[in-house]
Amino acid sequence: MSIWKKPISLQHLNETSANTAASHLGIELTEVGDDFLRGRVPVDERTRQPFGLLHGGVSVVLAETLGSMGAYYASPEDHRAVGLDINANHLRSATSGWVTGTARPVHIGRTTQVWQIDMVNDAGELTCVSRITMAVLAPKG
Repeated sequence: MSIWKKPISLQHLNETSANTAASHLGIELTEVGDDFLRGRVPVDERTRQPFGLLHGGVSVVLAETLGSMGAYYASPEDHRAVGLDINANHLRSATSGWVTGTARPVHIGRTTQVWQIDMVNDAGELTCVSRITMAVLAPKG
């Protein structure tokens, strides 16, 4: 059973990301499942830190992009979702290729949501795990 409460499509997700930090970094949304979102970021000159590794902050941008989009589309119509807290544990470096993140909800409540985002390199090795807590905001009025 799908968790999405708003119409969702890859085309719309990627169009929504145009001209944002996500698009500047090359982040692409690649898959929408019944209970997950998947996207990836290239490890290239835009996303590496000075020592040639994927910048940890870029992993967090990928995580927040996936978790925020997931929370928004899993919220009722006319509701918004905004980040309250995010953390990340960097487990393995990446120097080239792509890092792919999969966001799944841990909790979908009326006023908060918690999403876990697992990121892997091209070999499928875990590079980073992140968790984001989102506030679900009802329309004013």
